[in-house]
Amino acid sequence: MQLQEYLGLVVRGGYLQAGSPAHELMHEAAAQAQQITAKINAGYHTQAELFALMQQLTGGNVGERFSLFPPIYSDFGKNLHIGRGVFINSGCCFQDQGGIFIGDGCLIGHQAVFATLNHALDPLSRGDMTPAPIRLGKNVWVGSHATILPGVTVGDGAVIAAGAVVTKDLPARTVAGGVPAKVIKVIE
Repeated sequence: MQLQEYLGLVVRGGYLQAGSPAHELMHEAAAQAQQITAKINAGYHTQAELFALMQQLTGGNVGERFSLFPPIYSDFGKNLHIGRGVFINSGCCFQDQGGIFIGDGCLIGHQAVFATLNHALDPLSRGDMTPAPIRLGKNVWVGSHATILPGVTVGDGAVIAAGAVVTKDLPARTVAGGVPAKVIKVIE
């Protein structure tokens, strides 16, 4: 299976069966992502060097004025899309097989987790997965240690409080917190 075919499959919400060609491609991409993130996470790099490495990791899906404080972790890389002027703080994890789309001007706090895959509930098929994308609008602030689960869309200007677990879509210009996250304030 080729990358474009895989990306088309996950856009359609395709089921990823363990041992399938799609699953094999995921493992190949994971090995490449591990190699690139190991380079990112080893030693000091200028922001220009980090930008170049992130372009390599994502296949060119990083906007200008991107800034990163390593380490960073990605287990696919090629379905991570980062807008212009995005800042990612240290220790973040991006499980991007299902697609992660980060809008312009977003701020991502320490050790945030973006998870785009769910495993099958049936123990006999537990290795099978269902992907669903995560989409952040423009100027979203994700607090430290927040977790965003598969299929979530966060509206422009929203804030996700530190430690929140986001299981459902969040409207624009709201503050959400808790486990599971709930809207606790509207930004005027």
